[in-house]
Amino acid sequence: MVAFWLSNHSGAKTKQLTTKIAGTIPTSVGNRLIVPSMAFDQPIFDGPDMRTLDKGVWRRPNTSMPDKGGNTVIVGHRFTYTNPRGAFYYLNKVKIGDEIGIFWQGKKYIYKVSSVSEVSPTQLSVENNTLNAELTLYTCTPLWLPKDRLVVVAQLEAQS
Repeated sequence: MVAFWLSNHSGAKTKQLTTKIAGTIPTSVGNRLIVPSMAFDQPIFDGPDMRTLDKGVWRRPNTSMPDKGGNTVIVGHRFTYTNPRGAFYYLNKVKIGDEIGIFWQGKKYIYKVSSVSEVSPTQLSVENNTLNAELTLYTCTPLWLPKDRLVVVAQLEAQS
């Protein structure tokens, strides 16, 4: 927690990631999720089952992709007992209005957070496809007692 506080209050990491979203697309970046407000920049993994989630953030099968429109759903562990700081450990730092960037197959997609909520694990509708291009991120919450899901939804603002 102290490391996150220091990186966010110095502003260096947040500024660096915000600049990365606004800049040109690096040629060798691969598929990446960038969330400046949580000092997050990691690859997005595709895979057929939950084991893929152990690598980092996972684009849920049977949900859309940024280049297809609809609802792109990406999930990540908040913590596990073997990895206390999972990929989405700081997802609770994301607020309405924050920008999120995705580099996907050589293109850049910029989203703006429109809602942050908690739902029960049985509320599978967060993965439903949508008419508009949007991004849904979710993880277990609260920390250490994962009885619900923290859900961040963002609308596509720009792509290049």
